[in-house]
Amino acid sequence: MLAGAALAAAPASAQELPPPERRQELLFEAAKLGRTDLIPALVKAGGDVNAYEARGFTPLILAAYNGQAAAVDALIAAGADPCKPDANQGNTAQMGVAFKGDDAIAARLLKEKCDVNARNNAGQTALMMAALFGRTKQIDLLLAAGADPAIADASGRTAAVVAATQGNDGLAARLQPRG
Repeated sequence: MLAGAALAAAPASAQELPPPERRQELLFEAAKLGRTDLIPALVKAGGDVNAYEARGFTPLILAAYNGQAAAVDALIAAGADPCKPDANQGNTAQMGVAFKGDDAIAARLLKEKCDVNARNNAGQTALMMAALFGRTKQIDLLLAAGADPAIADASGRTAAVVAATQGNDGLAARLQPRG
């Protein structure tokens, strides 16, 4: 079923919520679509803000990946762990917004004081992902928060090498570790 179709007929209050077995699925969909009108009721009714859906994403990661800033706020307020990586590749919400390019959500997530140098299963950091996609604003935010440009991934590439590989020599020079 399409997420939009499932939520089109979604209830407006906890009294109208579907059976418990559907509530978690609706929480994932509400997060992805930014339905902050439903998130609190679904959580109150037993939806787990830190659960994984079938692809291994948490509600917070879905909200962040889909640019749903208000849903990110609502989920964090409801107890979502902003540091929890996805279940498959180990990417955090911070890494996801570096990929997607949402600077406002990136700044919001940095306020949660997660490990700015957290690595996914390939040893990559959010700084490397921001470098890969030329996200200069996020690079500035990550560096200001303490991201370490000297960290290398499992292939031995630093953020500077990643930027250079993309042909972004100016950014690569900025990301050279200072010794």
